[in-house]
Amino acid sequence: MIIFSVMFRTLFIALLAATPALADVTSPSGKTVDCYCTDTQGLRVELGEVICLQVDGRAFMAQCDMSLNVPIWRDTGDACLSSSRELSPAERLLQLAQPPV
Repeated sequence: MIIFSVMFRTLFIALLAATPALADVTSPSGKTVDCYCTDTQGLRVELGEVICLQVDGRAFMAQCDMSLNVPIWRDTGDACLSSSRELSPAERLLQLAQPPV
């Protein structure tokens, strides 16, 4: 009975460790593909991130998500907070590079 318990625990830990590797997207050639979205300025946005998108004069909060193995933007239904000044792409990169407080 003790051997079964140790084997079960080992198998369980091995399955948990393998789960992130199974979530990667691979191309037919076997290479791992990084999945991410790009904002309207062409900057990379990771899966799960929520940002304010401005498309055709409409501003809305959108989350980077996957649908049928394709990164897409999903409208969260929330409005964006507005400010009087837009950040340049360089300023946005500097803001993203700063560690959270």
